[in-house]
Amino acid sequence: MHGELRDRSGPPAHDRAMSRKAAMSGWIGSTLEYYDFAIYGQAAALVFPAVFFPSEDPTVALIASLATYAVGYVARPLGAFVLGSWGDRHGRKNVLVLAMMLMGVSTLAVGLLPTYGQVGLLAPALLVLLRLVQGFAVAGELGGASAMIVEHAPADRRGFYASFSLQGTQAGSILAAASFIPLSALLSDQAFQTWGWRIPFLLSFVVIVAGYLIRRRVAETPVFLEEAARDAAPKAPVLAVVRESGGTIVRCVLMALANVVGTTVVVFGTAYATNEAYGVGMSAATYLWLPLAANVAAVVLIPSFGKLSDRVGRRPLMIVGPLSAGVLSFAYLYAVGQANVVLTVVLAILMFGVLYQLWNATFASYFQELFPTRHRVTGFAVSQNVGLMLVAFLPSVFAFIAPPGSTNVPLVIGGLTFLLCVVSAIAAWSAPETARTDLRDLDGPAPAAGSTGTASRVEVGTA
Repeated sequence: MHGELRDRSGPPAHDRAMSRKAAMSGWIGSTLEYYDFAIYGQAAALVFPAVFFPSEDPTVALIASLATYAVGYVARPLGAFVLGSWGDRHGRKNVLVLAMMLMGVSTLAVGLLPTYGQVGLLAPALLVLLRLVQGFAVAGELGGASAMIVEHAPADRRGFYASFSLQGTQAGSILAAASFIPLSALLSDQAFQTWGWRIPFLLSFVVIVAGYLIRRRVAETPVFLEEAARDAAPKAPVLAVVRESGGTIVRCVLMALANVVGTTVVVFGTAYATNEAYGVGMSAATYLWLPLAANVAAVVLIPSFGKLSDRVGRRPLMIVGPLSAGVLSFAYLYAVGQANVVLTVVLAILMFGVLYQLWNATFASYFQELFPTRHRVTGFAVSQNVGLMLVAFLPSVFAFIAPPGSTNVPLVIGGLTFLLCVVSAIAAWSAPETARTDLRDLDGPAPAAGSTGTASRVEVGTA
């Protein structure tokens, strides 16, 4: 499928200024989009139960509010199919502008929604609809951004440049986690519940303006334009990627199971440590700041790990990262069970903020390189978002197999986490190395024009 992979450490001339501009565009865009996507999670826990889901039972209101948060992940595979296909047919630049506009407008609209007390059930219905649009939009962000960066970057620096889009996702999560802290501290509870929570959403107007100005200034990638000139774009990229790169999709979905590390550390770890039924009794404040500290470590380390993948290859980091983080899951959960706050924080930062980032900093460039140009955005988006959707169900699975009252939580959940990390590592081991290889070698021969699944022409336009 990929053809013979020939190492070319000395690529042809590249516009390094455009490479840097593409990387900066990816960083800013990912930061803003993931800020938008993540502030919803903060609001869903802090204010949405009272604002959109009034109930005599606060537990029911909270569950309903958090369910709308999960809806965003359900919409991501659909967004991956649609926006991935758009990016492969109309261009990387085009899909990035479209995705950011969708995200910015939908998030801004959340900040303008009427409350349940004003319009009744229409309020939560509109909230769910906008969350679906958010999930749809964010599904196209990382696939389009990393494709734009990888295709502009020199072969020997693709890992380094592509890592900036991942650094942006972590920076966006930090901004989202921190956005409500000053508002909740400075405003009264009534003011915060009434209008203060809307401010982070209304700031999404910046996303709309920045997305248009920043991403319109980045040129379309040379390899995509070459595909356009050869009329090689598939009419139905989803069908083409399944037919031509089905095995690669399966490998990438399995590699994406490494995201279980974040689920174990942050999602299940929070419930295990703070839920009264588990009896650990750790302070909830610890788990307010713990993900923030881990993400700060990630932001610092991601570019270095991306650069390391250019030197030693993608596969070693894709294997070592999940395996080492998976091994530490036993110790991390044991520390939580013992209510050892210092050891818990140290292991969480090491497991999620350091070791997992070996994988996280590398997978964007690796997944992009595994798919040919003609359906690169679709292949990446589908693989990433299907993998994320599978991982999204794991907190429920963890709670089912190790419910409150269980005496062997570290062994059971640690064992399942490690097993999924092993599956991810094996999938990476079975895939070819792609670092420092020219993208034209990675593309392999394109199907003949006019054959099943190809278009007679490629549509290149602007959003």
